[in-house]
Amino acid sequence: MSILKRFAFYFGGFALGLILLYFFIGGSGASCEYDYGPNARTLKNIRLKERVFTNKALMSLKENLLDTSDISNLLLNGDVLFSQSNTKLDSCDVYVIEGNHKKDSNKRLKISVENCNKKATIQNITFIK
Repeated sequence: MSILKRFAFYFGGFALGLILLYFFIGGSGASCEYDYGPNARTLKNIRLKERVFTNKALMSLKENLLDTSDISNLLLNGDVLFSQSNTKLDSCDVYVIEGNHKKDSNKRLKISVENCNKKATIQNITFIK
């Protein structure tokens, strides 16, 4: 068998395998959204849950002229500070997330989120200068 026929059989089988893989995995809802690292997985986990704001967090939002879209943006593009977070609790972990303000990139926001099984509670919102 010549080398040309070998390449043809190889690439034909490879293409057929890719097509079958596309149909089997395509409908399963598998995603490759680059959420492999602990930072991205934590933020995605918090984003998917019901968000509840404490009175202190709501007052901080009002005082700093922020809204919930600023918090949503932070949960999308922020960085989880694991060194300041408390992840060794029995019931709910507390994460500290920091990131740029979406309207003014010179300002940085820092929030504290209590991440439970069914809901994520935004406890504290502060500006970092």
